[in-house]
Amino acid sequence: MRPESPFVFFDVRTSDADGSRRFFGELLGWQTSGPLLTDGGAPWGGLTELAPDDDRTPQWLPYAPVSDVDSAAAKAVSLGGKIVRERTDLPFGSLVVVTDPGGAALVLFQSAEKPLS
Repeated sequence: MRPESPFVFFDVRTSDADGSRRFFGELLGWQTSGPLLTDGGAPWGGLTELAPDDDRTPQWLPYAPVSDVDSAAAKAVSLGGKIVRERTDLPFGSLVVVTDPGGAALVLFQSAEKPLS
């Protein structure tokens, strides 16, 4: 079952992707397909395994939809946030990872799909 939220995707960054897949599947009945969390075959999240030498804390990283990722990133900085991963362009969209003034991370995501008018 896909959780309802204002986010378009979630990335679970974990030191044990197989353990996380099993945990969430048994706890909440979530389906997976490889590294993806799915609902009826449609992906809504992913499991990213942190490298053994990666000192980042395992975390959930939500993807918030924006219409202009560059403007949203600039606004985040103007509001006291920080850019922790510069713009990355992928076939399905562009993203920038920011943190709020308290250090909580969020992915600003601009879909490559054109919005319906």
